[in-house]
Amino acid sequence: MSAQAVLPAGKPHPAEFKPRDNPAFILYDKLKTGYEEQPIPELGPDEVLIEIKKTGICGSDVHFYNTGAMGLVKLQEPMCLGHESSGIIVQLGSNSVVGKGTIQLGDKVALEPGVTCRMCTDCRGGCYQICEHMVFAAYPPSRGGTLQRYYKLPADLVYKLPESVGLEYGAMMEPLSVAVHAIANKGQLRTGQNVIIFGAGPVGLLAMGVAKGLGANRIVAVDINQERLQFAKDYAATDVYIPTKQNEGEPRPQYSLRAAQDLLLTLGIPARGPGSIDLVMDATGAEVCIQMGLNAVRPGGTHVQTGFGPPDIQIPFFRVTTEEITIKGGWRYGNGDYPLAIDLVNRGLVNLEPLLTHTFKFKDALEAFEITKAGKDKNGKFVIKCVIDGPE
Repeated sequence: MSAQAVLPAGKPHPAEFKPRDNPAFILYDKLKTGYEEQPIPELGPDEVLIEIKKTGICGSDVHFYNTGAMGLVKLQEPMCLGHESSGIIVQLGSNSVVGKGTIQLGDKVALEPGVTCRMCTDCRGGCYQICEHMVFAAYPPSRGGTLQRYYKLPADLVYKLPESVGLEYGAMMEPLSVAVHAIANKGQLRTGQNVIIFGAGPVGLLAMGVAKGLGANRIVAVDINQERLQFAKDYAATDVYIPTKQNEGEPRPQYSLRAAQDLLLTLGIPARGPGSIDLVMDATGAEVCIQMGLNAVRPGGTHVQTGFGPPDIQIPFFRVTTEEITIKGGWRYGNGDYPLAIDLVNRGLVNLEPLLTHTFKFKDALEAFEITKAGKDKNGKFVIKCVIDGPE
C-alpha cells in the first residue's frame, strides 16, 4: 500500500459537504434486483467519500446476479452490486491524504475496493490481497458494492487519475489491475518473452494488452469462440488458436496433452529453448485449459491461474514436478498493481477504448447485467465491457 503523509489530526476541510440522496442497485436473490436508498457513509479520519460516476460489470457480478453465488461464496442477504468504479472525491477525513500528494476535493479517482486489516502477517508482509479479514465490495459477507451514489474507502485505496484518463476508463483500472497482477506481478513477464493466455473475455484481453505493453514477443490467445479470437488478434494477440476437437471416448488428460502439442505445432512454437512459452495465464477456470497450459509451457516456465472453475481438478503433476513448472494463483491485485495499470494507460501502452463496448444509465443497470450475461446486446453486438453511469 502506498505511503501516506498526514494532515494535523482533527483538521476540518474548509468545504462543507452537502449530500444528496444515495440510491443503490441491490441484488436480493438470483435474478432479482431493485433500487434502494442507502445511508450516507460516515467517514473515519483516514477515509474519503467518493461520488461514484462510472461502474463496470465484472464476471463475478454476473455470477452473483445469475446464480446468487460465485464458487463457494453465496449471497447471504441483499447486497449492493458493483466494484469496478471511478468517481469524484466529495469529502475528506481529517487525515485523508495519499500517494505523491494530497488528495483534493474534486479529484477524479479509481477505486481499489477491498479493505484489509493491515495488521496480519499477510498484510504486513506485502500480500494484503490474501488478508483473511478482507472486506471487498459486493462480495459476501460485505453488503456494500459501488453501484450507488456514495462509497467510502481508506484514502490510500483511491488513485488519482491523470487528465488523459476519463472516468469511464478509470472504472476499468480495477480489471486492468487484475491483469497487471497476473502478468507483471505474479507472472514476472519480461520484454521479449512469450505468453499464452487462455480465455479472450475481458480479463484475458486486458492481460494480452498488458503483455503487449510490457514488450512480450508472442502473445497467443486461446478460446473456442472465433469472434472473440478475431477481436483478440485485432487488439493485442500476435497469434490465436482454437483447440482441436476431443475424440469420442478420449480421456481428458490425454486430449489436453494432444491439444497442447497441436497448439505448439500449429503455431510453430518449440516446446523448450528459445522461442518457447515462458508464461501461461488461464482466465477460464476450465480444467481442460489448465491442463493444456501446463502441457504447453516450457520446462521451468510459469502458470498463473486467475479464472474460477471447479474447486478440484486433475493436472499433469508428473510434468509439473519433473520439469519444475511453477504454478501461482493470481487473486485480484496487490501492492503496486493499480499505479502500474494507470501508468500503462496514461503512457499509451495499454489501450482501453476498444474494450468499452457498451454504456448505460444508472436506471438501466438491469439491462446492462442482462446483455453482459448474454454476451451480446439485442442487436447482436458483441459485449466486452459494460460501464454504468452513477446515479443522476
